[in-house]
Amino acid sequence: MTKKQLFEELVKGNLNTKKLFRPILMHFAARFNEKTYGEFASDYRVLVESNIKAMNYFDCDMVGLISDPYRETAAFGARVSFPAEAVPVCSDRIVKNIHDVKELRNPDVYKAERTLDRIKGAEYFQEILRDEVPVIGWIEGPLAEACDLAGVDQMLMQLMLDPNFSNILMDKCVVTAKDFAEAQINAGCDIIGIGDAICSQIDIETYNLYIKERHREIMDHIHEKGGKIKLHICGDINHLLTSLKDLPIDILDLDYQVDLGKAHDIVGPSMILCGNIDPVMIQNKTSDEIFDVTKKLLDSEKNRRHILSAGCEITVLTPVENLRAMRDASL
Repeated sequence: MTKKQLFEELVKGNLNTKKLFRPILMHFAARFNEKTYGEFASDYRVLVESNIKAMNYFDCDMVGLISDPYRETAAFGARVSFPAEAVPVCSDRIVKNIHDVKELRNPDVYKAERTLDRIKGAEYFQEILRDEVPVIGWIEGPLAEACDLAGVDQMLMQLMLDPNFSNILMDKCVVTAKDFAEAQINAGCDIIGIGDAICSQIDIETYNLYIKERHREIMDHIHEKGGKIKLHICGDINHLLTSLKDLPIDILDLDYQVDLGKAHDIVGPSMILCGNIDPVMIQNKTSDEIFDVTKKLLDSEKNRRHILSAGCEITVLTPVENLRAMRDASL
């Protein structure tokens, strides 16, 4: 079976195929391909070719377009720069007050340079892989994008102090998230990752009040357009699981702070859980230790819908043999 067929079998509930392996690779993939992170984040060709090189070497079962949080932010009009060996930098916050929120215009994702670059990346993946490997697109969730536009401190304060500011801004973020997701699906993405890590820092009441139904709206749109959903909220989200179980999530990323067994019990058997070895452990332990840790995790995940991954991104300093040990332990 192709890698895409293996994923489709997992979605159907067939647990008798090989364990799927999908670590989040960004800076690591760039360096593995002898490119800089700046090149990876700014040129879809480098991103795609780096992903494919890593896929072939580590026997990954999916590829992805994730690179940094500022694709949509740049499309909204923010300035983004690309240090050679660091995460792209957003040098200004374009939403400072309610006037800015009201004046903010949703971009055309096909005309904005950075969103178009990701769309072209989806097309390039399909040109090379010819629909045999699942391609994961990426969008920012509504709270994450609002924080990118207004600043984390400002946005979290506004959630408490100014519902009007918060609702108008996140509604605009939802519009662009849906537009960007649809464009990537049309370009060949099978799955859309929704990155909303900042949600790990809010309580469940705030999540339910402001975010949950906005997540649902985006997810429903992705499903309507034929895509699957991968929700990524890294960090400790134990307190959100009872709310997340009600959403139409296909794949839920879980960081190392969350016990997979308990998460399965809460969200139920139909949701695929992805994770969740500590990325710092993968970086710092020996390859033999990583092999053993992975084996232990996989033993606990037998007969469950699960994709092997770290809790979050594989760090750039991770030894190649450590990431390979994760894959070897799953075979």
